[in-house]
Amino acid sequence: MIILHCLTKKKWGAVKDKPMFGEELLARDGFIHCSPINYFWRVAPNFRDIKDDLVLLCIDLDKLKAEVKWEDGTNCGREYPHIYGLINRDAVTDVLTYLKDENGDFIKNQEFMEVENA
Repeated sequence: MIILHCLTKKKWGAVKDKPMFGEELLARDGFIHCSPINYFWRVAPNFRDIKDDLVLLCIDLDKLKAEVKWEDGTNCGREYPHIYGLINRDAVTDVLTYLKDENGDFIKNQEFMEVENA
């Protein structure tokens, strides 16, 4: 299964050659926020006002070495994957451009068109 993690292109550039990354996020939140593809449209508004270029990391759960807990931290009725450890670089199977329209709203990537929003 693939989950998504969004970050700035600049931050990705700083960590993409490291074997493990995510220290800053773990220190801040205690875990790394992610989303299944079918829920990403629900979290995308959180990135609307970020002016920096963004990327979506496609993380393969079968390759990820850190523990993942599916949690409903806001009692919204949906569980999201939280990574409790560093992300090993070889678990990142693809890096996609975060697409936005002229209003800053997320545009679903072509690679995800077959995944229905939930």
